[in-house]
Amino acid sequence: MERREDGVNLGTHRFKDRRPLGTLAQIHDKDYKDPPAAPLFEAAELSCWSFYRAGIAEFTATFLFEYIAVLTVIEVSKYPTKCSSVGIQGIAWAFSGMIFTLVYCTSGI
Repeated sequence: MERREDGVNLGTHRFKDRRPLGTLAQIHDKDYKDPPAAPLFEAAELSCWSFYRAGIAEFTATFLFEYIAVLTVIEVSKYPTKCSSVGIQGIAWAFSGMIFTLVYCTSGI
């Protein structure tokens, strides 16, 4: 009489086109080619207007974000009690509102 393990062993070697599983399959069986590495900086970028436009937009957005955020914190710290000012929640709303506004305004650039 055939044991149960013998049937299992026969079944595992029945298919000849077995492929490795896990990390071995990822290393050897790629169905694509990796693209070449892109350079970090190209000198041709310095002559493009889009490079300077992106830099100006980034500078303006960062400046406005820091300016509004710091002014909100300074305004809250002027009051003796936090209840008479916008408070911690107002600071959070100022930060999140500025991030939303500036990302919305500069995402196209």
